[in-house]
Amino acid sequence: MFGFRLEATAGAARAGTLTLPHGEVRTPAFMPVGTHGVVRGLSAADVRRTGAQIILGNTYHLHLRPGAPVIRDMGGLHRFTTWDRPMLTDSGGFQVFSLEGLRRIEEHGVTFQSHVDGTTHTLTPERAMEIQRDLGADIAMAFDHVVPGQAPRELALEGMERTLRWLERCRRRHDEIGELQTPQTMWPIVQGGTHDDLRLRSLEGTLERGPWTGVAIGGLSVGESKPVMHRVLELLHPGLPREIPRYLMGVGFPADLLEGIARGVDLFDCVAATRNGRHGTAWLPSGRINVRGSALKSSSEPLDPECDCETCTTYPRGYLRHLFVVQDILALRLVSIHNVRFLVRLGEQARARILDGTFDAWRRAWLSRVRNET
Repeated sequence: MFGFRLEATAGAARAGTLTLPHGEVRTPAFMPVGTHGVVRGLSAADVRRTGAQIILGNTYHLHLRPGAPVIRDMGGLHRFTTWDRPMLTDSGGFQVFSLEGLRRIEEHGVTFQSHVDGTTHTLTPERAMEIQRDLGADIAMAFDHVVPGQAPRELALEGMERTLRWLERCRRRHDEIGELQTPQTMWPIVQGGTHDDLRLRSLEGTLERGPWTGVAIGGLSVGESKPVMHRVLELLHPGLPREIPRYLMGVGFPADLLEGIARGVDLFDCVAATRNGRHGTAWLPSGRINVRGSALKSSSEPLDPECDCETCTTYPRGYLRHLFVVQDILALRLVSIHNVRFLVRLGEQARARILDGTFDAWRRAWLSRVRNET
């Protein structure tokens, strides 16, 4: 049910195939984020047409609404959302720890106030596993202690050590619950902030508590600079097992995808594709474009002539701009579809380049073009 086959490398970059109960994922790959059980503004059919192979659901938000028991009783997250391909659920750790002033951290777990109605909830490693079992995704993430990107060493050490202690509890509870009708695996998360020695200790402690079918790198893209993120990835790469996939959590801008792939990352997720789409920003091979801008008013050109998505093969730029001007919700959907397809296709292109041995030159040219034109 769970396996990973490494097919080619280009330096640290990797091309492989991840096997999960609901299908295969050819890597490197971008995972659209379905925070509330929906990729914002898009149907499951829309997302399938972008070529997305796997999507992400959010434990914190689905726990609050509609509640994990509701989803379980309706057949699990796949049936609930009508998404029939692989799915991953995060643990809710990032959302809980971002509730500054609304949560209390203890060794047992985190007590927090719902941002929806102010009610009090407690999320523990065990409870995070139970909720994710009810949701029934192919991959469940361990409950971790996330710290800000510029966290001082003392706070990063506290979060890293607690994440390791909680990992043991997650593993124990995940195993106790046993298999559902659909099998589920659990992946750990490496923490340690921007401190090299803590990152290496986290990785060592994580692998000691294995074996694992995959491993995630958390606590990046949370305020630290890009060079620091790149340094951490380069630091971790030699110690990460070749035979399992690596998932960089919360990273998904186009340039970040390519920089991560070049440093050995296989899977990515981010809400930026749909968030930018809803605000009228589209990603192109030459950089970003403001679809609401007056320069597009009379343009009959496709949004991105190189793109094969529904938006770019059907609608001219002038029409997309008009939709934003008249505030029609179709505008949000169409640009979101393009942005998701753009990232999915970028992963496909990177994979092809890794397989044919031209990845590094292609990546450098792509990044140079974007940086020169934005």
